[in-house]
Amino acid sequence: MTLQYRLIFALFMSLALSILMTAWVTWINLGLVDGFIFKWGTAFITAWPAAAVISFLVGPRVHLLTTWTISKKKEAEYDTQANQP
Repeated sequence: MTLQYRLIFALFMSLALSILMTAWVTWINLGLVDGFIFKWGTAFITAWPAAAVISFLVGPRVHLLTTWTISKKKEAEYDTQANQP
């Protein structure tokens, strides 16, 4: 995985998550009030840079954890099939 790929992926993933999560949490906390868009926008502008950095830094570890989890699942499936008569 190249640095360019990691950076662009982190930006797009954090953008999508920040839009959805800040809208959701703002709605949960305030409801659909006057000025909702402004309040959501403020939350989004604050959250997206942090989410992008976190996604970029934590993404490779999550990728490794996913790979490890899938390989353990495959090992368990193989062991189950090998032990059947």
